[in-house]
Formats: sequence, C-alpha cells, structure tokens
Amino acid sequence: MRRLLALGAAALIGAGASLPIAPAALAEEARPAYHFAPARNWMNDPNGLVYFEGEYHLFYQYNPYGDRWGHMSWGHAVSRDLVTWEELPVALPETDVMAFSGSAVIDWNNTSGFGKNGRPPMVAAYTGYDPKTKNQSQFVAYSNDKGRTWTVHGKVLDIGSTEFRDPKVFWHAASKQWVMLVVMAVENRLAIYTSGDLKTWAHASDFGPAGGRGKNWECPDLFELPVEGGKPGEKRWVLGINLGDSGVGGGSGGQYFVGDFDGARFTPDPSWGREPQWMDYGADFYAAVSWNDLPKDDPRRIWIGWANDWRYANAIPTYPSRGLMSLPRVVSLKKTPQGYRIAQAPVREVEALRSGHRSASALALGESATLLPIEGGAVELDLELETGSAEQVQIAFTDDKGFQTLIGVTPKTNEVFIDRTRSGPHFHDAFADRHTAPVDLTSGRVRLRAFVDQSIIELYVNDGQTTITDRFFPGGGGLKWSASARGGTATIRKLDGWMLTKSKAP
Repeated sequence: MRRLLALGAAALIGAGASLPIAPAALAEEARPAYHFAPARNWMNDPNGLVYFEGEYHLFYQYNPYGDRWGHMSWGHAVSRDLVTWEELPVALPETDVMAFSGSAVIDWNNTSGFGKNGRPPMVAAYTGYDPKTKNQSQFVAYSNDKGRTWTVHGKVLDIGSTEFRDPKVFWHAASKQWVMLVVMAVENRLAIYTSGDLKTWAHASDFGPAGGRGKNWECPDLFELPVEGGKPGEKRWVLGINLGDSGVGGGSGGQYFVGDFDGARFTPDPSWGREPQWMDYGADFYAAVSWNDLPKDDPRRIWIGWANDWRYANAIPTYPSRGLMSLPRVVSLKKTPQGYRIAQAPVREVEALRSGHRSASALALGESATLLPIEGGAVELDLELETGSAEQVQIAFTDDKGFQTLIGVTPKTNEVFIDRTRSGPHFHDAFADRHTAPVDLTSGRVRLRAFVDQSIIELYVNDGQTTITDRFFPGGGGLKWSASARGGTATIRKLDGWMLTKSKAP
C-alpha cells in the first residue's frame, strides 16, 4: 500500500487533475453493479482475505472519514458466494497507529492461545503506522466472533524501519509453522519470517531485488499450485509482488515469480528469466492477494485486486465512494513453451448474475461498425474472433455523449489492447492511455471474454492466459456495443452476451 503521508492536499488530488471532477449524477453512474465497492468513502488494497464458517471475508484499506486516502483502517465485507457482498462496520479502526495492509488466518490449532471455548480464533496481521515517528511495524489482532469485533494483541515485529509493511501470513504445513512475508519497500526486497505462535517471529531469509523494480515493492503473496501441462504431480510456488510505480501499465502494477519454497526460503525456478512477468497488462489491477483457508473441498486459489492506479486514484470521478475491487479470480499455473505462466479466470459464481442472454454467429466485420446484440454498462461478453485479413479488429462501447472505449486486436504485432484515450471527460493527465498485451495471434483466432461494469473493464484473453484491467469513466447515458475491422475483413464466429444483474447481499 503506497503511503501518501507527506503529500499536501493538492498533491493528493494528483498532478494534472481537474476539479470539479464530474457532476454528481455522472459520478453515481460509475458505481458498479457487480464489483464490490463500499457505500461511501475511500477504499484501496484488499486485506485479510480469509474464509471461515461459510463466509468469505474481504477486509480492505478504508478511510471512514472521507473519499481520499487517509485515516487508514480496515473496512470489512462478507459474502457467501464471492459476488454478493454485505458491508459491515469498520473492523480495525485507526488508533494511535493507522492500520495499514495485512492478512488474516484461522488459527485452527490455537497456536496463539487466542482461541476461546474450543473455537479457533481469526487472527489478523497488519502494519501499524505511527504518524509521529513514521515507524512501520507489524501488529496482530484477533477475533472470536467471525471477524465482527477485534482485540488488538499489539506489536509483534519491529525492525525500526519506516518502509516495512504489508504482512502476508499463512500456515506452511510441511514445516509446521507460520510464515510471514513482509516487504522492505524502498529496497525492493522481501523479508520472510517464521513463527510457531503468530506472536514471536524469526527472520528466515530475503528475496530480491529481482524482476520489476520501482520506488517500492508492496503487498506480497505466496502460494503453491499444481502445474497444468507439467510433469505428473508437479507443483510450484507462485510469489506475487506489487509495485507502487513502474508497472507495465505505466503506474502501479503486479508481477509474479515461479519457483520453490521450503518453509523458509523462496528460490526462483532455474528457468525463470530476469524480465518481469506481469499479473495484468492494464493500469488498474493492484495489490492482488489471495484468500487463506478456503474449504478443503474447494481446490481453487482465488485472489482479488484493487482496481485503481496510484497515479490518479485520489482523483477518479466517482461519488460517494472512491475505489472498487476487481472480480475475484481463480489463478492457475501452466507450463507453456515460454515457461511457467499464470492464467486467470473470474470465479464461476459470477455466472449466477447473468440474465438476458443474447447470441450471434458468423458476424462479418468490415470498416463500417456492426451493432452487437447487447447493450448497457453491466455486461459479460464472450466472443470467438477470426481476424481474417484485417489489420485491426475493434470492439467499441460508446456512450450517449459519443465517448468511446475500445477493445482491439492487432494481428501483425500479436497484440490485444484496451484504448481509453477517448473514453470520457478529462479528469487527470495520466489517465488517457492505450494498454497492450502480447498474445500469439498466428492462428488467426482469439477468444475474448470481457466483463464491463459501469466504470471498469476486465478482459480475459484466450481463457485468461492474458488479462487487461482498466477503469473508464463515460460522459453519461447507456453504452452501445459495436464491432469493426480496419484494413480488411474479420469474422465473429460466435458471440454470447449477458446483462449482469446488480448483486444484493442475501
């Protein structure tokens, strides 16, 4: 989680921002129908992702007092299906320290002694930021009522640093101990600690600098996955590291490494190169971390990211809340000709929100725009495209004011892109951009699955082998969808689309 404490009010808004940002009515239109956002105020990093007794817990960085970064506390929402969320009261409020990012676990064996009446406690590890000394140290709190109320145990790890944050804690079964990942942010380094009781921690090893580097590393995660297409029974560990800047989308972003972990040290696979591998090629997928303690009968690894970018996060034209989460995504690991690579897919539970199915096949595309049989701002679109002789194929969604966002495929350069340079009124100089992702288009075919939700688009290419996540802020009114081909012809072989209904907590 990037720290903005030294910035003045003007800098918080961001260089190049224009105020007033947008009329309140337009800002309200940007509110998502099926992505989580708090009812009001500022939200950033997902925190404390854990499953317990039928509930998925989503804690998050939250300002209870305003819609820009500050007074950092842990907001809280729960869901029974990962798509319908109930917002609860603040879980960990700011005290003499702000409650920065962290994680949560279920201490099934009560190693901490925090359990009560034979029930395991929910334990949160988070960074406490002291605004007087600027110190960042790791704190532990626990709950005996499913995360509704919390008791702060106190500080458990302090190395005297002002850039030491974002603890991710998990149980490592093979070594029978707790593991904590913490970033030495400005050093672009990860520190790994171990513990038997969640209260006393010993330094085990460091990792980095490596891969993508910037002004800071943040929000680490580490988990083991089976390798699809690998040797029988092969598994590898995936280490996620987020960067506050210098990401592939131009600002904040996430990278990953693949290797082995023995309970104390992460070692990249010998085949792993020096170039960063990105979680997502858009500008708005950051601080992604995964859920701990999913049910034993659910083998998925599921993570979620903050759909924003630190360059303009404090200026996005939404009201009364500022900040939303991506869809929860299933992460898998594949062995490809290029090496180990992750793939991502929205959780299957989102399909329960579908209504109004529309379909088409064999749609011939040329220079003139072809209207697609779907409309609106809360849409899932799944299409199989044959690029034919086209130099570029574009899927456009256009608002009533003429502002337009493009999904594009460029066969010659083997790229898929999202172009938001003309997606809505200007509000920040760093926002308008075109984000590209490398995709092998030599076969002349590509599958695009897009989830659009008022002000966000998540694009999954070829079953999630590549993703692009971007925010966009239209000028107003509904969205109309069309497709065209430039410099030749192309064909949509198959198209399925749905409206995704507004989620409501059960």
